[in-house]
Amino acid sequence: MTREEITAAIVAARLSKGLSWQELADAIGRPVVWATAALLGQHPFTPEEAKTVVELLDLPAEAQPVLAAVPYRGGLPTAVPTDPTIYRMYEALQVYGPALKELIHEQFGDGIMSAINFRLDLDHTTHDGAEHVVITFDGKFLPYAWPAE
Repeated sequence: MTREEITAAIVAARLSKGLSWQELADAIGRPVVWATAALLGQHPFTPEEAKTVVELLDLPAEAQPVLAAVPYRGGLPTAVPTDPTIYRMYEALQVYGPALKELIHEQFGDGIMSAINFRLDLDHTTHDGAEHVVITFDGKFLPYAWPAE
């Protein structure tokens, strides 16, 4: 089975069993955002976690080593996302990305926010009489290190 086939099988099994992403995350003992990304093919599971996923979702045994292998990460079906939810995040980064970059450099120096040593949380709040989505990116700052001449 390919990783794409396994991902499709995971989504189908989750729906047919009536399981939430949170329930799956709890079963493998991982945060829900990380676990959902892993179940959608973006992170490798430990062999034990992969076994749990295979058993819980009644996947073929051949899926287990693939789930534990390091995947190709990233990539969307189109260069500019067309899914409305993903597009709005893309749009927000287009609008605020340059400002965030400038502020990171001003406050931290010349470097980047790591997406490897990284935490992503999803929450909600209510204000102005409406429910709001709260997304927190928590990445380690990595300064550029230029070799001495």
